[in-house]
Amino acid sequence: MISKVLVANRGEIACRVFRTCAELGVRTVAVHSDADAGALHTRTADEAVRLPGTSPADTYLRGDLIVEAALAAGADAVHPGYGFLSENPDFARQVLDAGLVWIGPPPEAIEAMASKTRAKELMGLEPLREVTAADLPVLVKAAAGGGGRGMRVVRRLEDLDAELTAARAEALSAFGDGEVFVEPYVEGGRHVEVQVLADTHGTVWALGTRDCSLQRRHQKVLEEAPAPGLPPALRDELHRSAVRAARAVEYVGAGTVEFLVSGGRAHFLEMNTRLQVEHPVTEEVFGIDLVALQLRIAEGGALEPEPPAPRGHAVEARLYAEDPARGWAPQTGLLHRIAFPGAAGVRVDTGFADGDRIGVHYDPLLAKVVAHAPTRAEAVRKLAGALERAAVHGPVTNRDLLVASLRHEEFAAGRMDTGFYDRHLAELTGAAADPLAPLAAALAAAAAGRGRFGGGWRNVPSQPQTRRYRVGEAEHEVSYRWTRRGLAADAAGVVHAGPELVVLETGGVRRRFEVARYDGGQVFVNGVALTELPRFPEPETRREPGSLLAPMPGTVVRVADGLAVGSAVTEGQPLLWLEAMKMEHRVTAPVCGTLTALHAAPGRQVEVGALLAVVQQASPEAEGSADHEESQ
Repeated sequence: MISKVLVANRGEIACRVFRTCAELGVRTVAVHSDADAGALHTRTADEAVRLPGTSPADTYLRGDLIVEAALAAGADAVHPGYGFLSENPDFARQVLDAGLVWIGPPPEAIEAMASKTRAKELMGLEPLREVTAADLPVLVKAAAGGGGRGMRVVRRLEDLDAELTAARAEALSAFGDGEVFVEPYVEGGRHVEVQVLADTHGTVWALGTRDCSLQRRHQKVLEEAPAPGLPPALRDELHRSAVRAARAVEYVGAGTVEFLVSGGRAHFLEMNTRLQVEHPVTEEVFGIDLVALQLRIAEGGALEPEPPAPRGHAVEARLYAEDPARGWAPQTGLLHRIAFPGAAGVRVDTGFADGDRIGVHYDPLLAKVVAHAPTRAEAVRKLAGALERAAVHGPVTNRDLLVASLRHEEFAAGRMDTGFYDRHLAELTGAAADPLAPLAAALAAAAAGRGRFGGGWRNVPSQPQTRRYRVGEAEHEVSYRWTRRGLAADAAGVVHAGPELVVLETGGVRRRFEVARYDGGQVFVNGVALTELPRFPEPETRREPGSLLAPMPGTVVRVADGLAVGSAVTEGQPLLWLEAMKMEHRVTAPVCGTLTALHAAPGRQVEVGALLAVVQQASPEAEGSADHEESQ
């Protein structure tokens, strides 16, 4: 029997495995980088072992250090979680060679399927060896790992070499393996997968389907089980193909076989030889604990001949610290509060707690929120409501996008595909709610906090007072006046005002607003983020025209070949690449012109807003002259 498990991972998945281990009476060991010394997974485990350093390459990708940690802590088993080394056969062998139990498939099965190129060959498929214009669009894909890292869609042949280079660098950083391949890119398809579970006695379960079509940067955002609207014959074909793939490599443990469904046909994508991020929707539908079953299988236990019957529908939303309206840019900073009040029966898997800091080194996933109900419509409504009422106070998140996506008519009808955000992102992020009521509530709470209520009214009418707030990129001014009945803020009557709760009445309707204030003028009113601005703003630091500022904190991973001060650049030309939270972000020239300053160098860490480079725009006369010369 397993008595102590080390989880070779971090964040949400480590906390999730620890939870099941605690329920089973199994002791737990965490490993952590220096950046994660105070992280929730480190605090949750019974014991923790430091991995010196901050980058994944120095810590969570060091299998030798992790095995040493397991032995030092007296663990008898290792659970890999997902990502990092979870699909690395050499790491699995290191664990087994050390005499530890590996809670995962045999290294040979990982080796056969963890490389997407070899997996396709096993299934009788071949990647593209030579790419021509007739093959476009194509998808550049990392052979190892997952999570959308190391993936690029290429629509122009001249972009292929640059995207191959970028994908290799990103894959090497995330998985320690820079191998990439090219395959046809199927547009308008649905991403459907099958959860499999196999024991050492020859039993293989196919635990239904999941739809994971709503993705950004090829990384899933919303997932659900079962996949809606699949014809029974296609669903059965998916189950058979998944079981066949598992049996082909004598698979053991939990795994996922992924397909792209288009035109009524299923195209094999890959097999993930690990637990998936979206495994909770399958657990909710089948009423099982996949981690507990992983441990049972690792101990040699047998599965029942048939899996339990599914019931109802489950939907999962991934809550990220990112700004969808700004190219999904990851966000960092202090997470003041994360709570889901009134979300009875909604499951929340998270690696963060109130007061934790979101750093630059790892994936910006804050939590997975899962709703289960008898029908799909009920589950979707339940999840949207829980997210809408959530208190997520800190950096910008994708919470509003998730709510809008769940309530979009295309998603509600089950007609989504992998191009959903390509078509709808602008409308989903552009319709901001009217901030007037939250602004009035923030103003009333601020006045209550200063003790103005009950003694502020004067018989002589006063001029309206004003305060300024920023909501997103827009600045708003709200006015208020003291009357015989108390405070009136921009035509909203204040029925009750306290520092944390305000009740406003407008048009005979009363609404409650919960208000939270933090240092730096941050205010959150019913989920709306405001920033209180000073009455007399400080002069802004002037920046030279054409200044390129870091859109996020991160590390400069490379600069374009040959780029130097004095180089001529064209609009949209990639100048440098930043890595933040395991994703690469390209910084391009805003205009045609000349590079007059370059402050970025590979390896340099930068904060958000740091000056990276300056591009001086070419004069219209110069551009016209260049055009004329080219036409000669």
